[in-house]
Amino acid sequence: MTDIHYPAGVLVAGVDEVGRGPLVGDVVTAAVILDPANPIPGLADSKKLSEKKREQLAPLIRERALAWAIGRCSPAEIDELNILHATLLAMQRAVAGLAVQPGFVFVDGNRCPVLPMAARAVVKGDSRVAEISAASILAKVARDREMLALDARHPQYGFARHKGYPTKEHLAALAAHGALAEHRRSFRPVALALAEGP
Repeated sequence: MTDIHYPAGVLVAGVDEVGRGPLVGDVVTAAVILDPANPIPGLADSKKLSEKKREQLAPLIRERALAWAIGRCSPAEIDELNILHATLLAMQRAVAGLAVQPGFVFVDGNRCPVLPMAARAVVKGDSRVAEISAASILAKVARDREMLALDARHPQYGFARHKGYPTKEHLAALAAHGALAEHRRSFRPVALALAEGP
């Protein structure tokens, strides 16, 4: 899967995020340390997998990984810190939540959070590093489930369909119904909806 050089003799974690672009809900991250003796076939970038495939892989990852953890930052934290810094903080929380601490961390993207161990950012890492692929799947499944729960409470917004991204449907719902407590007030479409009112 990878052209990436792994450091020898240390446990390696992969970290990824889901939910930087949506207007609502937490930005969710995951950290995963895979077990080389217990491989998981079919790992790939979560965006390239069907929802059904992600739902099949997520419990396998949780069962077979040496350690995994979810991190997050709330809409209020996103509004206070900005989405980039909130994402990096959520990544720190995911790594800190691992029951076993890795000696090295691969991070999807081009920025690494400050961590107590060595780390490397890998562009398109969710397609190149199995640990990041696993993390992307866990984060995506976790956030999508939260959007389904939010949809059950507020069906008029269509969260089950657009998962909080700024689609035409979501923007129309914002204009018609206003912003929820879960909306990110620092994001321009939400700020405009708040200014104009429902």
